Amino acid sequence: MSTTVTVKGQVTLPKQVRDAAGIKPGDKVEVRATASGGVYIEKAGKNDDYKARLYALAEQRLIKDDLTTDEFMKEMRGDPDLDPGFNPRLKRKRA
Repeated sequence: MSTTVTVKGQVTLPKQVRDAAGIKPGDKVEVRATASGGVYIEKAGKNDDYKARLYALAEQRLIKDDLTTDEFMKEMRGDPDLDPGFNPRLKRKRA
């Protein structure tokens, strides 16, 4: 589905897209660019609860600033030196 950008930078969202996203006349939408060069459009406020939960988790400081990357990986995955089936050259368990 394609649409044209006007000289004012405006775009008309096709009805099928508006209906799927639950966007009605007068609704606010959030628009942001993606890393791959695309554009993401969503109804404003739709993910506010999700964002609030993410910020609450960030405030808990679950990841400690004083850990090195190796220490963090050991904490998450366990110490490979204590795993007798681990082959460090293959970076996987022996069969």
